[in-house]
Amino acid sequence: MNFCFPALALSLIGWFFSLSLSASEWTRFRGPNGSGVSEGAALPSEFGPAKNLVWRTSLPSGHSSPAFGSSSIFLTGFEGDKLLTIALDRRSGEIQWQREILRKRQGKLHEDNTPASPSPATDGENVYVFFQDLGLVSYGPNGGERWRMPLGPFNNLMGLGASPILADGKVIQVCDAESGAFMLAADKDTGEVAWRDERSFVRRGFSTPLLYDPPGGGGLQVLVTGSYRLIAYSVASGKKMWWTRGLTWQQKPTPVKDRDTIYVQNWAGGADLGNQKQVPSFEAALKEHDKDQDGKLSREEAPDPAMTGNWPHFDLDQDGYLGAGDWEQYRNRSASVNSVMAIRLGGEGDMSDSAIKWRYHKSLPNVPSPLLYKGVLYMMKEGGIVTSLDPETGKVLKQARLPGALGRYFASPVAADNKIFMVSEEGKISVLKPGADWEVLASNDLGEPCYATPAIVDGRIYVRTTKALYCFSNPSE
Repeated sequence: MNFCFPALALSLIGWFFSLSLSASEWTRFRGPNGSGVSEGAALPSEFGPAKNLVWRTSLPSGHSSPAFGSSSIFLTGFEGDKLLTIALDRRSGEIQWQREILRKRQGKLHEDNTPASPSPATDGENVYVFFQDLGLVSYGPNGGERWRMPLGPFNNLMGLGASPILADGKVIQVCDAESGAFMLAADKDTGEVAWRDERSFVRRGFSTPLLYDPPGGGGLQVLVTGSYRLIAYSVASGKKMWWTRGLTWQQKPTPVKDRDTIYVQNWAGGADLGNQKQVPSFEAALKEHDKDQDGKLSREEAPDPAMTGNWPHFDLDQDGYLGAGDWEQYRNRSASVNSVMAIRLGGEGDMSDSAIKWRYHKSLPNVPSPLLYKGVLYMMKEGGIVTSLDPETGKVLKQARLPGALGRYFASPVAADNKIFMVSEEGKISVLKPGADWEVLASNDLGEPCYATPAIVDGRIYVRTTKALYCFSNPSE
């Protein structure tokens, strides 16, 4: 159901007709180049179902965040076996069209994931969506299907989460998994594959890429974090331009960047500093544990008790045995270290020895991406723990809990109008005044669970809960 406050109707009409594509830059997950930062008019600090609400539109289930075209808001959802793409009117929040595709398979999902978690991307008129149980689909302004690219099934025990992005006339999608991982770029108008890179070194991953335009020229690059490394690919050709090792084995957050540095926050279970262990070579393991001498290790022959209890997390190709590839991933995983890293952008080839500026290892979030805003780097951890860091040195500026919002966090923080918005799973939204010694300005409660990252466009903040999309604004807007 949709609710619209009449008192705002006239100003909304004027706002709607003043829209231009240049003012609508929240066209992908987390807005302009994944930064989570918007410029523009004043935003309310206090809002909720009965305060500063412009409209509320009920939606089907899904965790995707909104993407904004010139006149539409795009989202995805699901109902049973129906995979849904939805367009809402930016002025009123009314549903313009909804398209469904019947999925023929159901991939594995973590209990906190859904079949509609990746967010749409839009060029302003057309929309591009990814479903792990289908692949990539593009719809036109009126909801007509333009093209479809079947992909998968995917061997990711948690389900996929990376969102598509657009760059130089291409739609780029990362599909990291336990085996068979890849990324591809397709022509945004035809769906024809421009290039594809097999990412056999990675494990499961969920991070959405960023774009980087080197100041010295050479062409636009797409920055992709995955297991153990950050890689810069040429958008034009898919060629690996440069990379940095040292990341942990599983990537969830999307990085953020400034002019010359990218900040990569990475946390995975069992990889906190101090938990690393040396694992022998596969040949040495076979010599000691391969009792039947078949050149592989069965579940009964596995040397680590953790393997028998979590076999699917180690038998990555799911053939019932640990082979050389499975073992190498186990070795890499055992040596990886969680951290947030500042990495200098650019170069050629392996830049690991010179590009890493600093690391910080404590109080690392699991899912929410970091936020770089007004010269401070912020991290939002489960339990309502906010850490602010000096982006030049990695020094902790402040660390404290948000009062009354101590639950889990999946949504990433966003910022505009000298305010930072942090949304908990319970639907509690803390509004912070940014700075080294940040402070809480207001605490709001939507009363509905929230997993999607908010969007900020034209002086309005949009929050998707498990039940609806909310639009909030100051009354004068």
